[in-house]
Order: sequence, then C-alpha cells, then structure tokens
Amino acid sequence: MSAAPRTHPRRGGPRETRARGIDYPRRGRRGIRRWVPSWRLVLGTAVTGVGTLLGLFALVYAQVDMPGENALARQESNVYYWADGSHMVSVGAVNRRNVALSEVPAPVRDAAIAAENADFYSDSGVSFRGLGRAVSNMARGRETQGGSTITQQYVKNTYLSQEQTLSRKVKEFCLALKLDSRTSKDDILQGYLNTSWFGRGAYGIQAAANAYYGVDVDELGPSQGAFLAALLKGGNDYDPAVSPAGKRRAVERWSWILDRQVELGMMEAAERSRYTKFPQPLARSVSTNLSGQKGYLVELAHRYVKKRTGLTDAELGRGGYQIHTTFEKDAVRELERSVQDVLDRGLDPKARKEDRHVQVGAASVRPADGALVAVHGGTDATEHFTNNADTSGVPTGSVFKPFVLAAALQHGVRSKDGSRLSVSLDSFYGESGEFVGHAPPLAPYGRIPTTLRTVSDLSSNATFRRLGADVGLKRVEDMAVGAGMLRSSMAPHDKEFPLGTSSPSAIRVATSYATLASDGMRHEPYSVTEVVRNGAPLAGFEPPRGTRAMDKTVARSVTSVFRAATVGPEAVEGTATPVPVQLVGAGVSTTGNETQRAAWFAGHSAELTTAVTLFRSEPGQPLLPLVGLGKEESTRGSLYTARIWSAYMRAVSAGRSGDAGGSAGRP
Repeated sequence: MSAAPRTHPRRGGPRETRARGIDYPRRGRRGIRRWVPSWRLVLGTAVTGVGTLLGLFALVYAQVDMPGENALARQESNVYYWADGSHMVSVGAVNRRNVALSEVPAPVRDAAIAAENADFYSDSGVSFRGLGRAVSNMARGRETQGGSTITQQYVKNTYLSQEQTLSRKVKEFCLALKLDSRTSKDDILQGYLNTSWFGRGAYGIQAAANAYYGVDVDELGPSQGAFLAALLKGGNDYDPAVSPAGKRRAVERWSWILDRQVELGMMEAAERSRYTKFPQPLARSVSTNLSGQKGYLVELAHRYVKKRTGLTDAELGRGGYQIHTTFEKDAVRELERSVQDVLDRGLDPKARKEDRHVQVGAASVRPADGALVAVHGGTDATEHFTNNADTSGVPTGSVFKPFVLAAALQHGVRSKDGSRLSVSLDSFYGESGEFVGHAPPLAPYGRIPTTLRTVSDLSSNATFRRLGADVGLKRVEDMAVGAGMLRSSMAPHDKEFPLGTSSPSAIRVATSYATLASDGMRHEPYSVTEVVRNGAPLAGFEPPRGTRAMDKTVARSVTSVFRAATVGPEAVEGTATPVPVQLVGAGVSTTGNETQRAAWFAGHSAELTTAVTLFRSEPGQPLLPLVGLGKEESTRGSLYTARIWSAYMRAVSAGRSGDAGGSAGRP
C-alpha cells in the first residue's frame, strides 16, 4: 500500500518535492536570509571556479606550443667597420647585432634587471599580478598591458606580435612558463637584451650602445648602462634628444635605476655616489645613414664580400654580418674635403654653365698589399648613385703612357726585319717617332732625336703612338692589365690606343700605379679584411697574394722617368713649397683641347697611390667637353685633378714617409 502524498502544511494539498543540487535560494529561510548564500555554497563555488580556471589554463597550456621566432626577431643589421675597428655604419631593415651575454658588462645587465624585473633570477618567468592587471584592464575597456617579467617581454619580442589583447597576454603567460622551465636564465636575459627596442631605430643593447654613445656594448660603463635601461620603458619617451620632457624623464629614471641597484645589493653606495652627472648621449642620428661617402664604401665592401664568399644579396640581407673594411676614416674625410675645397675655389656653377655637371672620382690604394684606403664616389651616395671611383667610360689619356713605356722596356720593340730589339730609357727615337737606336744619330733627321727618357717626360704623342706600335698593342694591353687594369676596360687596338683611349676606373688606375710603386709586384685591390657571423670568422679574406707584373728594373725605370717634374705653388694654392710628383703629359691632349672630355692625375708616395679623375656628365648622355672649365679656363681640368691629388696626399701623408711621385693625363 503506497504512502499518502505529503500535504502542504498551510494549503492542505500535496507538498512539492524538490531535487536541488545547490540550495539557493536557501530553503527554510525567510526574508533576506533566504537570498544570502551559505558558507558552504560560497566555498564550493570558489573551489569549483578555481578548479575550472585551472583546468582551462591547463588545457590552454597544453595546447600552446613554442612557436618559431618571428621574422623581426631573426633580423639583424650588417655592421661595417673602419680599418681601425671603429663603427662605420649599420645597414639593414633592422638595426640590430646580437651579442653574447658575456660581452655585456655586469653593471649593464644589473641595470636592466633592476629596472624591469628585480627578482628575475628567482621567479618562475611570469607575473600573476601582471596577468590579473591585464584582466582587470580588459574588464574596464583599457589596454591589457600590465607588469611583465623579463621572460614575458622576451617572449613577446621573439615569438608573438605586439598587439594588446587578452588572448595574446594569456599566450605570452603560458609561453613564458614553458620557456622558463626549458631555458637558462642567462639565455633568456641574453635574448631579451638582444631583441628589446631602445629607440633611435636600435634593436638590442649593441645597437643601442652605438646609437646613443657611439661605442660597442662592452665599452659601456655603469652610468651609461643605467640610462640605456631607462629606455626599456619607452625609447622615444626617455630620449633626451626628443624633448625637454624626455630628458627630464630620462634623468629621473636613470637616477632611480642606480638607486635601485644599491637597494638590491648590485652596487655599493660609495660607487653610486660617483654617478652624479647624467651621461648625456650623442646627438640624435640615424645609425644606418648611407649619405656622403659611406654609401659608396658599403657598396664596394658588399660586392667584395659577395665575390669572396659566394653569398647572395638575399643571404647578406638577412643580416648579422660584421664586416671589417680597409677604409681609413681620416683618409676618406681628407679626400672628400680636398675635392670639395678645390672645386669650391676653382668653379662657379651658378654663374658659369661650363662649370656645371662636374664629377670627380678618386681612389687611394696602399701599394704594399693593395688595400683600398679611400675613395671619392661623388657628392653624396644618396643623391648621386653612380660610384665615380669605380665607373667606366672615362678615358685615361696620358696616365696610360707609363704602361706603354713599361711594355717597351720589358719586351723590346720590333725591328724592320721582324726581330725584337731591347730598348732602354737612353734609346733614341726620331723626331717623327721612329726608333733610331742606342746612339744619337746624325742627319738626315735634321735634329738629334731625344731619348725615351726625354720624350716620356715631354709626353710626346707621336713617339708613344710609334712606340706602342713597335712594342705591339697586345703586349701593351697585357702590361696594363697585368699591372691592375681590367681587360674589359681596354679600348680597340687602333693607332690612338697607346695614348689612353681605354677607360679603367680610378680604383684600377690607382692599383696599376701601385704596381709601379711596389717594384712591379701587382696586388689585387681589396676592401674587406674580415667578416664575422655568430662569432665565427668567414674564410677567404686574407689579403690577395702579390704577383709579378714586370721586372723590378722596369718598374723602377718607369718610375724614375716621371719623378723629374713638379707641381709648384701655382698649382697648389696656399702652399709655400712645390709638391714633388711624377708628371707625364701635362698640357697634352689626345685629340685637341676643344674636344677634351676628362682630366686625370695619378701618382704615389712611398705609402699611398692615388688616382683622381674629373669629367662633366649628365645622366644618360656622353661626356661633355671640358673647354672653358673653371675660372682659369686654360687648365682644361688637369690643374684641378693635380690640386686635389696634392691637397689630399699632403694631408694624409702626415706621419708617412717617402717622396711622392705622380702622373697627369688629359685625353
């Protein structure tokens, strides 16, 4: 027999039966007490909520894998250095060069830790407070950014985007936990210092050291390190060069970071007391600036690296290469200054149309080994894109004649019966240019012919035409190429070939004159001494070995011929004494003054060989004539190349030994 249904005590009907897992609203309570949850309900809800959150977090943590580094984090700049090891320029989409943590001075590391994450070496890699702040900010419609650890910041820099969302923040949190469990703290700190943005386009502590103080990171002191650590809070906001407010913020945070290091036991109070003056950084500049001559230097070094390594532009474009060049900072500046000073004094392009469109190219080579010490490629690499020091199409004129003479002394000349006769500087050529012999002839020549020594000094075109033909134009070309010119720059073998119709670059002219200066030993020009990536040097950057291009006696004989003349004070304004140079063909033109298209001067001292060329050119047009050039119209340009050469060699030869020698040429 079934039990009778329970009745409601007041209504007399059956009582309602409830099956509830949660006693809310509370049974058996009246009024407001019915709606106040019990402690059991509160505790159970809290436990359930925490458990649910932990379960969700565990699920997210399990699903989040360590991704590959983002593209930006992998990019570095290529850093170019002057011959003395100082920084020249950083080139690349990202101004960064990664360094090992051991290269970062301990006080600089301490400053970053004191500024950003004091318990970095003891924490788990994350900040729960920061995550909570991010959730709170999201709830209030603000940015999610909160206090992040160094590990979290490194994760954001290296593996994630910079977007400010809660999902990105949670992912950052999970990845930081994983990274901290798998990676040493030192490796994390190293990665953080190499990927952080410091303002001024500098990513990483090495780029920052150069951008703000012009030094490598291992040269930073504690005070400078404290300032760079201040920039981690916001590069532009704490850069003294941006605004007075930026400087005020920088000084305050710099001081606080130093005090914080004392508080954390990283620095003694006595040492802190020494840092009372703010370490003012350099004026704001773009570290990847390729203006002036730097663009030309980088182009030459870049091409040389590709040639010696086989690396492609794309591979070099990934960055991370430290490229040490042969370029001497002072020599490059002196060459640029010499060009500008001479042109400013001698030309007036605003008033005289003949002085417009003037271009100068120059190169300076060390004869001992072929190192390219300096070039002048044009007014500015960001405005004039062709490197005038490495251009083609500018005929050399009389500066080519020494190699005609060298070929004659090396190989002799053909006689009428086809045999070869040796010649010397004391051999005689007739008035019309024909070879006479080793003794002064008598009539029918009318006048006693002069020796090769004399006609070389006078740059007789008739004699050199005949001399080149008698030697053989192929032998003349081989001599010039063997000395350092490129065969691709050689002109057709017509009767004018010995007079300099070929068009080697200033670099190649300087190289071939360096062969004469080094007693006939030819050294291929080179511009890079070492390339390092990831701490390891690349192979293939030993200086090129010298090869003999001509006999020592031949080189010395040719050099002696052109040592007789000088460029006096009238050519080098402002100097008190003549400048000794090797001078051949001064005032002589291949096809006449009215059609002269270029002027050259090439010569050497004991330590440097320099070639200077001047021409007038408009893009895509043939060379313009030099007639009427300059305030001293009769010079046809040769005077200016001699002045540039002399001013430069005088400036850079301070402290160098040896007499100077040179050759001027006007095609």
